[in-house]
Amino acid sequence: MAESTNERSDPPSAPRTAPGECAQALCEAYDTALLDLDGVVYAGGDALPHAVASLRTARSRGMRLAYVTNNAARTPRTVADHLTRLGVPAEPAEVVTSAQAVARLIAEQLPVGARVLCAGGEGLRVALAERGLLPVDSADDDPAAVVQGYGGPELPWGVLTEAALAVNRGAAWFASNTDLTIPSGRGTAPGNGAAVEVVRIATGYRKEPRVAGKPCPPMHRESILRTGAWRPLVVGDRLDTDIEGAHAGGVDSLLVLSGVTDAAELLAARPAHRPTYVAADLRGLLVAQPAPVPDGDGFACGGWRASVRAGRLELSGQDDDPLNGLRALCAAAWSAAGRERGTAECGAAVARLGL
Repeated sequence: MAESTNERSDPPSAPRTAPGECAQALCEAYDTALLDLDGVVYAGGDALPHAVASLRTARSRGMRLAYVTNNAARTPRTVADHLTRLGVPAEPAEVVTSAQAVARLIAEQLPVGARVLCAGGEGLRVALAERGLLPVDSADDDPAAVVQGYGGPELPWGVLTEAALAVNRGAAWFASNTDLTIPSGRGTAPGNGAAVEVVRIATGYRKEPRVAGKPCPPMHRESILRTGAWRPLVVGDRLDTDIEGAHAGGVDSLLVLSGVTDAAELLAARPAHRPTYVAADLRGLLVAQPAPVPDGDGFACGGWRASVRAGRLELSGQDDDPLNGLRALCAAAWSAAGRERGTAECGAAVARLGL
């Protein structure tokens, strides 16, 4: 099998063993929020509870907002218009897509005017054109590169055929992202990673694409270049894209529990998937973040105390914020796991939190 070229960086030497502390509200401690969309700002196209008010308040308190998405199908204008309709006024310049990140990656390797076989939607075509690249549709157009990006359920099978033919003929291969699945209003649907896998199979697993989207560093680089952020905070709901991407970029992150990740998954997170902070939703941007502190053979946060005994997470105490209990549990679970994925049984402790 070919060596992967997904641009991920090596992990830091010391794994995170507890959520961090921020004495200020996050919207005042960080200059820019790099926000994921689905599961963070909206779900199924509709704004999540508290999202609109929280973002408006964060902006009024000086935080810049940028919306960072692995969805390569939509243009920044389309995304900005959607956010504005939801009640969060946004400009196209505040939207960063994986299509933009992969277009920059390609343009750094190919001359202006180079032909690129585009296996994706409008957002990908627009991003390529903005970089002076010429989107084409057939392997017979002699493309210098192939790029795959999410094209929606209407993406024809023939497009994947052309992509595979071009890659097998020697064209450089790129992908906006490799998310195998995406959420939809009707359930889980195939993502761009599923389409990439089709081309990978057709190449006999001899080649691998260069990947730009989260969690790979090109996406983080694109976000910083476009926003000019000097102290960004990545905000997301997925451990394997948002949080791992922040980890790879060496920046702090906030996990919100309004999307796909639940408390049990967070407690079992491997080091690259452990966020700096955790909150129920975007209201977490507006408040300070307490950190767990060592307490005997466990950790305490607020009125809660957590420890690991005989392979089981135990939780005692209580206060009016179950997130403090989750922070204490994270410290106990991550400290026990070290560099490994957490394995302590957590069902009873999580149930007590009611999250």
